Amino acid sequence: MNSSPLTRGLVALAAFVIFIAGLRAASSLIVPFLLATFLAVITSPLMIQFKKWGVGSGISIVLILLMVLGILWMILQVAGASINEFTRSSEDYQIRLRGITREWAIWLRSKGVDTDSETLNSFFNPANTMRVVVNTLTTFITGILTNTFLILLTTVFLLFELAGLPNKLRLAFGEDHPSVPGWERFTASLNRYLAIKSVVSLLTGISAYTLVRILGIDFALLWGILAFMFNYVPNIGSIMAAVPPVMLSLVQYGTARAATCLLGYVVINVVYGNLIEPRVMGKGLGLSTLVVWMSLIFWGWVFGPVGMLLSVPLTMVVKIAMESKADTMWLAVLLGSDPGAEPKGGSL
Repeated sequence: MNSSPLTRGLVALAAFVIFIAGLRAASSLIVPFLLATFLAVITSPLMIQFKKWGVGSGISIVLILLMVLGILWMILQVAGASINEFTRSSEDYQIRLRGITREWAIWLRSKGVDTDSETLNSFFNPANTMRVVVNTLTTFITGILTNTFLILLTTVFLLFELAGLPNKLRLAFGEDHPSVPGWERFTASLNRYLAIKSVVSLLTGISAYTLVRILGIDFALLWGILAFMFNYVPNIGSIMAAVPPVMLSLVQYGTARAATCLLGYVVINVVYGNLIEPRVMGKGLGLSTLVVWMSLIFWGWVFGPVGMLLSVPLTMVVKIAMESKADTMWLAVLLGSDPGAEPKGGSL
């Protein structure tokens, strides 16, 4: 404590590096716990609602688990079937792509640009991009299947624990202890953020599925699920979710249909991401675009594909926790979006 500020800063930095190295080394154990925590926080309001209706805790948790299993089964069925179908059709897509790049090369040469189709294929290959997406989804699905029992069991224990934690804090520290209202503010803000984000992500996924289905692009349900999952990553996630279906529409139907698909995704993300979500979220629940990008890289490096999908919720947990204490409020402000750019109309 009597050391210089530089020494204390270096010690804190060293401790942070050791902590992150430990997280990465233990990622195989931590990732299932993160997924279980994510499920528990999202479903806890539903459990509270069941209690208001007079349903017991045990029955409430069974109903929630059945709902989670049903949704998980549907996602795994759709994603697994789509991945297998894509693998079988990849050679056909490559043949169509070569035809498209050949036409582009002829058009460019007519404009005086000396190029050939092989050069275009090396720089622009939608099949490779879609393969990266498929591999990422495969890794994510394999991780869930491997740890399904552990994730669900941990979710059950967390739901029981979250319901009684405020009472435990009151008994342990007293009604007037600052940790009690701090914890209540933290959980309320986190539940509100994840609830709103989940609803907006669901609407985004449904809209993306409808668009792709109308345009006749293959694997419409897979791209809808992808839009739902990637919408948890603001700004960047919507772009990442739009790339595979736009490129696939280019391979299937040509430039005009791909441009229509791209325009549709832009409209969906402008409506939900720039108009509806910021107003519903209100002030204080946004993140800086730079923080979003850095958190995507950081958590993806630490926890892999699951870390990328949960990067913004994880960073929001850190931000909300900092907001609950006066000493760290300034860090939460720095992590947040520009207050002047937030909507002035408040919540809808």
